Amino acid sequence: MTIAYIAQSAGVSVPTVSKVLNGRAGVSDQTRARVEELINRYGYRKPKGNRQKIVELVFRELESMWAVEILRGVEQVASRNRTGVMVSRFGLHDSEAAVDETVGRRPQAVLSVAQLSDAERDRLTAKDIPYVVFDPMDDVPDGVPYVGATNFKGGQSAARHLTGLGHRRIAMISGPDHGYCLARVAGYRSALEEAGLPADPELVLRTGLTREDGQAAASELLARPDRPTAIFAANDMQALGVYQAAREAGLSVPGDLSVVGFDDVPVVAWVDPPLTTVHQPLTEMAAAATELALALGRGEKVPQIGLEFATRLVVRESTAPPRR
Repeated sequence: MTIAYIAQSAGVSVPTVSKVLNGRAGVSDQTRARVEELINRYGYRKPKGNRQKIVELVFRELESMWAVEILRGVEQVASRNRTGVMVSRFGLHDSEAAVDETVGRRPQAVLSVAQLSDAERDRLTAKDIPYVVFDPMDDVPDGVPYVGATNFKGGQSAARHLTGLGHRRIAMISGPDHGYCLARVAGYRSALEEAGLPADPELVLRTGLTREDGQAAASELLARPDRPTAIFAANDMQALGVYQAAREAGLSVPGDLSVVGFDDVPVVAWVDPPLTTVHQPLTEMAAAATELALALGRGEKVPQIGLEFATRLVVRESTAPPRR
């Protein structure tokens, strides 16, 4: 007897049955009663004791520098709970096979540094494998456990810092149309509007989240006759690319160009000049996500399945008032 069979018999989705089994909200009384009646009729019991005592940390790709910070937070909590950590990857084209492998391993819980698709979530839920989405790229459906950060506030604080220094032409290098990138752009635009500055669409470039992408976008911005005096990048890797583009253009940071990043990975405090950036507490977020995943794996009722950590601006030496 499986959750999927009960869901089919009740005419509801697999996540709905999971909510009933775990005592979570989001299910009508009538539906809950129907599902509970079928659970009792078929004598279904959640499987116990056949899971490996590991938390599986899933990435879409492992090229980002902040993966190390996430691993650090996961390992801290797993070690305290005497639980192993396994790192795996759900590729964009072979995710079904990857999910099947995860299901076959039966970890205690899955922590996904990616937005799980409907099919991937249903597959894990059908096998009673709890999961938590870390820093989701898009809005997660109701009832999906996640841990994120205040991306809008972070983008707003970065742009406010630049307007407060007197900058009036402030560009932003954004990332793909992921939810957290869009929130950072929205915060940037909110700060410009607050300062009475027009949000010039020509000053917002969308690109990938690598150093090379940041360099290419910054080179385009800095080649313009009315180049910006400040650039806010959607992540620290892009910001390091902005540094390189500025050097190639014969510009100094922050004398000719102020630069702000986002994430605060350790390396940006060591570059020259040290980067002003928005601190996203990746290690603490990962630790909280692991605690949540393990609690769900133990079948515990948790007070909150959606957590957002506050971001904060860290001012270093890459920003200064614009030259007159």
